[in-house]
Amino acid sequence: MSHPVRIGIGGWSYEPWRDNFYPKGVSKKKELAYASERLTAIEINSTFYRNQPASVFAKWAGETPDDFRFTVKAQRVTTMRKTADEMAESIEWFVGGGVTALGDKLGAINWQFPQSRKFDPDHMEAFLSALPKERDGLRLRHAIEVRHESFDDDAFRDLLRKYECAVVMSDHPDWPMADAETADFAYARLQCSTADHETGYSPSALDDWSRTFQKSARKRDLFVFFISGAKERNPAAALALIDRVS
Repeated sequence: MSHPVRIGIGGWSYEPWRDNFYPKGVSKKKELAYASERLTAIEINSTFYRNQPASVFAKWAGETPDDFRFTVKAQRVTTMRKTADEMAESIEWFVGGGVTALGDKLGAINWQFPQSRKFDPDHMEAFLSALPKERDGLRLRHAIEVRHESFDDDAFRDLLRKYECAVVMSDHPDWPMADAETADFAYARLQCSTADHETGYSPSALDDWSRTFQKSARKRDLFVFFISGAKERNPAAALALIDRVS
């Protein structure tokens, strides 16, 4: 049986989308409801810069369909700590700050490391070992996004398997990262959409991604997001890929 492939975009409020995704008459307060009826996931990016209270997460969850999922980018300070104690404290601060109010609609947490961070096995193990597996009766799934070539290392992938974390796959030319089977889910951030294609990526590229993700879904749940690039095209790219994997 195939696992779900949930596909979406980063955030839901972006002014150019009011020209090519949201129809006239959809107020900004209704954008999340509209987007979640057409996409199957959204990555919440605002949490990378500031925490949100539990009441806000609960409100967002209540505006979306039952089978919709959010992923959440952890606050950037959490991946900038140096000592094990500092890491554990900042992780606890974020996880305990309200994100579990999303309930079953929380698909995964994306912990994005800065591009300057190089792979250090001891540092990475200290971080991964501090990630909680559950909170408030909710299972937590963690995805690790790294942006330095030194992480292309079997030792890094072995640590991810040990702590059952996914690696964030990226097609960004400056920090490409291949998928690796390290958890029971996969997480992809596609960042090369262009304005030249109405759907962000060419039809042949979308066909290729569809085959890749359908193959991966034989074993794992998937979260796939179109991020940055020609951001105005990303909703169309997500819809085109949803059509292909349906």
